[in-house]
Amino acid sequence: MGLRPPLRVAVMVSGRGSNLRALHEKAPEQGYVIIGVVSNNPTAPAVDYARDQGLAVRIVDHRQFATRDAFEVALAAELDDLAPDVIALAGFLRVLGTDFVGRYRGRLLNIHPSLLPAFPGLDTHRRALASGARFHGATVHLVTDAVDGGPIIAQTGLTVNPGESPAALAARVLTLEHALYPYVLGGFARGETSDR
Repeated sequence: MGLRPPLRVAVMVSGRGSNLRALHEKAPEQGYVIIGVVSNNPTAPAVDYARDQGLAVRIVDHRQFATRDAFEVALAAELDDLAPDVIALAGFLRVLGTDFVGRYRGRLLNIHPSLLPAFPGLDTHRRALASGARFHGATVHLVTDAVDGGPIIAQTGLTVNPGESPAALAARVLTLEHALYPYVLGGFARGETSDR
């Protein structure tokens, strides 16, 4: 039996790119390779980071399309050209439609800053604190039609500190995200999380 080829990962981004950086830095030890970065935001810091690292960058600016369907057709064309095994959403700030999600079912991952199913959607840290939650964390899940509702692949958590601010909690959870997401992709690369 031959060596397993590296898992080909496309990363979709919209913002600052801290998870992209973690995924890129830990790729060699986890056995995957980032073959391209796709962004809907041409001015995202994540795009600058990707270009600085010599990664292939594809821009599909959603503001240039009249409908979400037209945007997602263009997005899919770029992804299909890259031919990834797995697509990792890393701060991609657009809700994806049914056809797009169905096209990549089982290969489309997202990381979310809460212990799903608690606190799907936005503003998770403030909501967790307001609820009195004692534990909080991050989740990697498969993307489905339900926002942050797909099957959970892995989670990691921490204890909420008394009197902690949303910003402080967010910073601690982000550290967890930066460890969890590369590890999960490594599981796919090793054949532990898929039938690859």
